[in-house]
Amino acid sequence: MFWNKAMETISGPDLRTLQLKRLTWTVRQAEKVPFYQSLLKNAGIRSDAIRSLDDLVKLPFTSKKDLRLGYPFGSLAVPLTEVVRIHTTSGTTGKPTVVGYTRADLENWADLMARDLTMVGLGPGDVFQNALGYGLFTGGLGFHAGAEKIGMTVIPSATGNTRRQIEMIEDFGVTAVNATPSYAMRLAEVAEEMGAGLETLRIGTFGAEPWSENMRRELEERLGITAYDSYGMSELYGPGAAFECEEKNGLHFWHDSFLIEIINPETGEQLGPGERGELVVTPLVKEAMPLIRYRTGDITMILDDVCPCGRGQKIARIMGRSDDMLVIRGINVFPSQIEHVLLSLPEVGEQFMVYIDRIHHLDEMTIEVEVNRDYFSGELGDLTHVQKRVAGVLRDSLNLRTRVTLVEPGSLPRFEGKAKRVIDRRGDIW
Repeated sequence: MFWNKAMETISGPDLRTLQLKRLTWTVRQAEKVPFYQSLLKNAGIRSDAIRSLDDLVKLPFTSKKDLRLGYPFGSLAVPLTEVVRIHTTSGTTGKPTVVGYTRADLENWADLMARDLTMVGLGPGDVFQNALGYGLFTGGLGFHAGAEKIGMTVIPSATGNTRRQIEMIEDFGVTAVNATPSYAMRLAEVAEEMGAGLETLRIGTFGAEPWSENMRRELEERLGITAYDSYGMSELYGPGAAFECEEKNGLHFWHDSFLIEIINPETGEQLGPGERGELVVTPLVKEAMPLIRYRTGDITMILDDVCPCGRGQKIARIMGRSDDMLVIRGINVFPSQIEHVLLSLPEVGEQFMVYIDRIHHLDEMTIEVEVNRDYFSGELGDLTHVQKRVAGVLRDSLNLRTRVTLVEPGSLPRFEGKAKRVIDRRGDIW
């Protein structure tokens, strides 16, 4: 199913002409923002110098730091009187990024979300339980607008009160649920404790944090759904910039609304299809807060295969962030890799925590993981063989020795929003 087939499948010269027109407009819009005026002047670039899409590489990168320096409204290209909504990022590492939206921005965002949800087979007659946070976080309201636009019945349940969430799924005949993957795992766990069947559920849409293929399989089996991946961030409107289709083989990045690149995060050099690096995005239709070559920090690659669904460009699922990549004794490790390994082992559960310490000048990684209830007799001391097996599989998969600590089922933290599974005791927390 298509929401806007013409734009979802546009290709060739028609696509390039549209992208160039919108790129030129975006640079003109950015020239209204003081820090972009300075950035573009220093780069010697004006909007009238953009003659082809190849000129994109002449434009400077934008970083999160640039946007934070503009706090609160220094990144806006329109008067505040034209801004009808404000969202912000979490600001966990400093001042948050403030994102403004004009009425046209909200319409464009809702339209992208409508495409996403239609693409996975949702529409009128579906009951959509939106268990993402509402408020300054963009996730809840972004999905809400798209779901209403395509005619679904929307339940704005937000996060928390998990037992009540399960009751609503059963009482209201919910057919689709939207959440972070870590909270979806919590829903599955509580549903099992309650003996809930959740027979009406058929689709789950999950995002806001990296998650593995093994977690997808686990969610599909335990919730009885087909699980789809969503990608976005506040700076790019919010969720909905890219989404999986029913093929579940990469996320379609809406090419009429975004130009994407993959770069080497160290050098800034552009990489080709199939080469993993940092995702850089230039939105093409944002009025209130235009962006040029925004460095997302997310690690992925462009896929160049033709999708049977007929839509255009795809990226691989996000592997992690360049700033949450763990470097342990010279080995690069993402939390999603650890999750993927643990979920392949029946002896342990899906909940884990990672601790990084520096001991005698060497980095050491310790992974606490819950024992699967089916393997737990009440004594952790009886499970030394499981501990050794988990450590061995992690070593073989990550090419890195790790310490493994087994803990009792239900003893590790559960997360209603984004999971915080890594504590770097050298200084940083993910």
